[in-house]
Amino acid sequence: MHRIVVIALLVTGYSFSQGWAPAGSRSRGMGDASVTLQDVWAYHHNPASLVGVTKLGIGIAYENRFLLKELQTQSIAAAIPLKKGVLSAGAQSFGYTQFRTMKAGVGYSLKLSEILALGVQMNLHQIRIGQGYGNVFKATGEAGLLAQVNPKWHIGFAVVNFSRVKLSAYQEDRLTTVMRLGSSFKFSDKLLVCVEGEKHVDFPIRGKAGLEYSPINHLSFRTGFSTQPIEVNGGVGYAFKGLYFLDFGSAFTQQLGWSPNVSFTYRLK
Repeated sequence: MHRIVVIALLVTGYSFSQGWAPAGSRSRGMGDASVTLQDVWAYHHNPASLVGVTKLGIGIAYENRFLLKELQTQSIAAAIPLKKGVLSAGAQSFGYTQFRTMKAGVGYSLKLSEILALGVQMNLHQIRIGQGYGNVFKATGEAGLLAQVNPKWHIGFAVVNFSRVKLSAYQEDRLTTVMRLGSSFKFSDKLLVCVEGEKHVDFPIRGKAGLEYSPINHLSFRTGFSTQPIEVNGGVGYAFKGLYFLDFGSAFTQQLGWSPNVSFTYRLK
């Protein structure tokens, strides 16, 4: 019975922020201070950051929240550079048979100038509850900006569900609206540091910080820290021939324990 109660509370808590969840072990290993990270997984973090993707890439990811099979997340993301801009697509699924949420969408990112980029994305959400409670389908939009102050310093901003789409007529039952503002600085070819503030419209600001250290070209170690609630993250990534990227990581909260994750990314040569 205790396990069922815990699962119910976790699912309820997640549903309050339904509509956005981080993806990819690089982001997770850095405490999700990822609004400026320019890789395929930017699809789930800031569509504007996809302008840094210069080769076609696709990634898949898996996370098991608190080692409970009922709280599994599967994600996919793809980015296709065009002559002008980057086209992207992705999807994400969370939950189990009695409670499952799914999201799929497409996006487009474009450089507006040498220092500023814009990204937009449209998503379709499904929330399915078992025992005959039915399905809900909703569409949302998100947008982001990325500024390159100089080659080493970036500032990013992203907002999810800017139109505040409602799930039902019940009070303020809405898909989440989240705003993220962050910055990253590359101190050297080996060290990247990211900081970020995340504001859910219904909850306090969450502070996040992450670090990525690459002692050699194909190996990276990551760590991160978040507040509200406090979460500690870590991870490691390995690149094979610059084409295949395998990343592992885990998040830890004192009250609920570990959340291991893994992701694999392929990038055309």
